[in-house]
Amino acid sequence: MATTTSEPVNLSTTIHFQGYGNKTTNNRFEQPDWQVALWAIAYSLIVIVSVTGNVTVIWIILAHKRMRTVTNYFIVNLAFSDLSMATFNTVFNFVYATHSNWYFGLGYCRFQNFYPITAMCSSVYSMAAIAVDRYMAIIYPLKLRLSSTSTKIVIGVIWAVAFSLAFPQCYYSVTEYYPPRTLCFVNWPDDYGGKHHLTYQIALIILIYLLPLLVMLVTYSLIGQTLWGSEIPGEASDHFQNQIQAKHKVVKMMIVVVTTFALCWLPYHIYFILGSFNIEIYMQTYIQQIYLAIFWLAMSSTMYNPIIYCCLNQRFRSGFRHAFSWVPFIKVSEEDKMELQHTRTFRMTRSYRTDNTNNDHTPVKIMKS
Repeated sequence: MATTTSEPVNLSTTIHFQGYGNKTTNNRFEQPDWQVALWAIAYSLIVIVSVTGNVTVIWIILAHKRMRTVTNYFIVNLAFSDLSMATFNTVFNFVYATHSNWYFGLGYCRFQNFYPITAMCSSVYSMAAIAVDRYMAIIYPLKLRLSSTSTKIVIGVIWAVAFSLAFPQCYYSVTEYYPPRTLCFVNWPDDYGGKHHLTYQIALIILIYLLPLLVMLVTYSLIGQTLWGSEIPGEASDHFQNQIQAKHKVVKMMIVVVTTFALCWLPYHIYFILGSFNIEIYMQTYIQQIYLAIFWLAMSSTMYNPIIYCCLNQRFRSGFRHAFSWVPFIKVSEEDKMELQHTRTFRMTRSYRTDNTNNDHTPVKIMKS
């Protein structure tokens, strides 16, 4: 599951695993310079777009009081996870995959095997937390919401869980020198494909892919039934109508984010789980190209979210215009300024309407600003 792998896709022809085969330096996966150049451009695109977009998202939320909501704090955590993965993992793994040589020492080898799982776990659990928060806000609007402090505690727990799940990858990471190359891989106690490795691999797929996606599928399905399956009362106030529409947009945006994440990472998980059962897959002639394509798709998930926010959310769109107002053809309108500068909060309260004919007191929901 780690992005810097012990699999022979990144190694020489005959260096399979520790103590396995002849330790020669022949590299059957070496690519011509023009292919490496094309892949370098493709991976550079991920880093540039991801860093620019996610830094902008973090600035939009933290620099504008109106944007500091529970959902947006989780989006900040999601953006930081994507940003750090693009910065600390993408380039180094690409260099290792194309050169079959680890240049960065044992310390960074451990980090490189540890952090991608940490960041991915943080990302998917942040999306699950957003789904649960939206569920509580829409299904149970009168219940107490998470406070700013509680949200930060939840984010801290998410990172603690992420560190715990990724620790085995760090602990078993090693570098070994087979002249003239150095290899970085995870040296499992019972070798690659053994009980320890296979158990860990399956546990990760369940805990950082299948289970969080199941939680999001259930919560967003229930939210969808509530928002799209019921009619807005005819006597509802403008505030109430506006809030329902706003919730529609946020839920749609997050469904697109989750779907994009699931599709980007699905081939990656399939690739490694198949390799866990059949290591010969990694010896196929074109496996290096397949791996680079699958890894590019997985890493590209770090750059899509800012684009989705900008396309589907007016406030984020206004924020991006503010951030890039120095670009000649981007203009900031008065509406954009109002979107981010004016704070309007809504809360749900209970009031009572008295029927003059029978003195019946019927509770109704009123939106107050």
